[in-house]
Amino acid sequence: MNIAILVLAAGTSSRMQSMKQLEKINGTTLLNISLEKAIQLQKQDVYCVLGANATQIEKSIVNKEVNCIYNENYSQGLSTSIVTGLDYFIKKTLNYEGVFILLGDQPAIAIDYLKSMVQLHQKNPKKIIASKYGNSYGVPALFPRIYFNDLLEIQKDKGAKTFMENNKTKIVTSDLKTDFTDIDTVEDLNMFKKRNLNPNN
Repeated sequence: MNIAILVLAAGTSSRMQSMKQLEKINGTTLLNISLEKAIQLQKQDVYCVLGANATQIEKSIVNKEVNCIYNENYSQGLSTSIVTGLDYFIKKTLNYEGVFILLGDQPAIAIDYLKSMVQLHQKNPKKIIASKYGNSYGVPALFPRIYFNDLLEIQKDKGAKTFMENNKTKIVTSDLKTDFTDIDTVEDLNMFKKRNLNPNN
């Protein structure tokens, strides 16, 4: 399997009013939780897109096999991180068959769910493997190479979601259920810890 995993963590965390990538849950940073799941999927070809506070956040990454990519346009929305990652692959002539996009602030997504998406990609190599949010689609999502040029054209925060909405007939989703909770605010973080984890962490 020749895919890249792209973990997006370039945002300013404006609603958290702190570097949420470095917030800790059970002694592990929010970003490292996501990166560890990516490494469980495959030990190589894992990339993390950083932007705001990149130097400090990069130093906090535990697994040094993770390749960091800097998005200088991070303030213009999530889509710029996807475009930055794909541009990096092109410039380095890294000919991946697909890119698996994860967010750095969804700590509850189960590894079995992510594995099921990879398996769906292997069975459906020309389909977009996306996550179902009610009546819409989002990330985690695995895009085959045939969609890379389209993804290079997306813009702002809703770009990838809009692209998936416009390509519903080309999407396959996993039957497994998982928790898509985003950690965007202090309240989100505290609620997540209270609901899921050891209250002392």
